[in-house]
Amino acid sequence: MAAGHSVEPARWKQSFDGLMGRLTGRFARVEPRRRAARLVLGLRSDLPRKNCWTIAEWAGEATPYGMQHLLCRASWDADAVRDDVRDYVVEHLHDDEAVLVVDETGDLKKGTCTVGVQRQYTGTAGRIENSQVAVYLVYAGHRGHAAVDRELYVPRSWTADPDRCQAAGLDEDIAFATKPELAARMIGRFLDAGHRAGWVAGDEVYGGNPRLRATLEERGAGYVLAIACSSEVIATGGKFRADALAAKVPKRAWQRLSAGAGAKGHRFYDWAVVDLTAPGTGHRQLLIRRSRTTGELAYYHCWSPASVPLPTLVRVAGSRWRVEETFQAGKGLTGRTSGPPLHLLVPLGHPRHARPRLPCRGPGR
Repeated sequence: MAAGHSVEPARWKQSFDGLMGRLTGRFARVEPRRRAARLVLGLRSDLPRKNCWTIAEWAGEATPYGMQHLLCRASWDADAVRDDVRDYVVEHLHDDEAVLVVDETGDLKKGTCTVGVQRQYTGTAGRIENSQVAVYLVYAGHRGHAAVDRELYVPRSWTADPDRCQAAGLDEDIAFATKPELAARMIGRFLDAGHRAGWVAGDEVYGGNPRLRATLEERGAGYVLAIACSSEVIATGGKFRADALAAKVPKRAWQRLSAGAGAKGHRFYDWAVVDLTAPGTGHRQLLIRRSRTTGELAYYHCWSPASVPLPTLVRVAGSRWRVEETFQAGKGLTGRTSGPPLHLLVPLGHPRHARPRLPCRGPGR
């Protein structure tokens, strides 16, 4: 029933109906709720191009106006739906060893009116393009993985222009937040809702942010966050660059371990770990990954309330790739802006985890 796992259509239908039933009270009228269900089913269909026109036609509607009304003007509580989906995912995929993965993905856009759009780097294209970027929180456990939260990244070029924000339907007093700050906000929501996850994983955008790391340590959440080779860490003997410390690791310290199964089988790398020293509680380590074919190194700043074995750190580090695969698996869903988490509903029970898109809310979008 979860993204990344194939399921029988009847089982998925039962799961989807159960979720939509839970969301009944979040819509002011029954018509938007039913249309939301049709829209989500259209998003997970095999339509080669997905927008309000094609999905409306697929759903048997004569015009796209109903779908557009749902996304732009209908009354429903997007944040409450987000929370319901999160609770539903944790309920059905509950895993005491689950990992919260923070990652970002972008949508290429034309023009300047889509909320948050500007020329910025996006992994979708692998370069700087006119795009919209969002940060996602994914719950990854042994039974599956699915997106449970989202935050649109609104660049300074937007937050410094109240008139532009107002024209797009954003609050005039919206404040700029970095991607690590958005990640901390989503993780805080998850934990404040009473859910638990032992670990957080993310790439260098998040691992290189000391404030995010400190926030996670204060919450008692262990993390395995990628860092740049030039990042400095404190070990016995002083402060070192990550790559300089890796050069001191003896040959006998490397272990061949799998970071998880991929499309072509298990991903085996050589791994080593170095204990770090720093003020505060907990156990701090530098995890080093070495490619068995190219010798390329990758580095992870790790912290846990108590000491954990190397295979545990490797498992957490490998969880991030599952999320990247989900973004690639469901390319083609469309949407525009920041509000409703319909994209969070799509992956539940689907054999392909939908690449997140952001349907629009508000005037002028």
